[in-house]
Amino acid sequence: MFITAIRDRKLVMLSIFAMCALAWAYLIYLTSGMPSMASGTTPMSIAIPSGHDWALADFAAMFLMWSVMMIAMMLPSATPMILLYEKINQKRESQGRAAVALFIGGYLLVWIGFSVLATMLNWVLHTGGSLTSMMGRVTPAMAGAALLGAGIYQWTSLKYACLTHCRSPVGFLMAHWRTGQWATVHMGIHHGLYCLGCCWLLMALLFVLGVMNLLWIAALTVLVLAEKAIPRGHLLSRISGLFMIAWGGWLIIFPV
Repeated sequence: MFITAIRDRKLVMLSIFAMCALAWAYLIYLTSGMPSMASGTTPMSIAIPSGHDWALADFAAMFLMWSVMMIAMMLPSATPMILLYEKINQKRESQGRAAVALFIGGYLLVWIGFSVLATMLNWVLHTGGSLTSMMGRVTPAMAGAALLGAGIYQWTSLKYACLTHCRSPVGFLMAHWRTGQWATVHMGIHHGLYCLGCCWLLMALLFVLGVMNLLWIAALTVLVLAEKAIPRGHLLSRISGLFMIAWGGWLIIFPV
């Protein structure tokens, strides 16, 4: 029994690592192809200037990109919750090994839904002339407003409540534990919604420095993980909020 539990936990950790690694590999692949995209030699025309219409293939490619990016950025921060769920499920021996996959699937469904909305916003901003290209950045004034909004949100009670749930996996699972396949998916969705409430404006900041800026993606990934995992993560959230407010105000006053 003990050996089986260790083996199952290693399998879960390996699966999460593989999903994150594949997601990051895909993002790196897209980024490495950006120079040639300007000449139209790649399937995703991210160099199309603002104001141009999208084809169906553009919507599909952008949705795929956003979905993979959300997996790469958000799955690492959900790992403590997933591992604790696996441990409790193993002890109760009531739902089988597939339950962990169902929990992860429910969690990712939330971020896939967010990716749909992000793709639509990407389309509106690009066709409306507010993005330099399909994966470019917004105007300084819009970037400043986005940073101000995200920074202020870091100080709100809603952010604090959602972050508290994300930082307390034991409390969440004890309060919301359910049995059955659909109930397990629902638990994953429930946790994903708390995570979304915690991080949705941080994800919107991807439009500030460029949707496919890998350094920006990595920085936000580390921030999200640190908020949830390190001691005094709430304090880090508020400090980062002050930084965003200052940066946003600077961009609005001194646009570059």
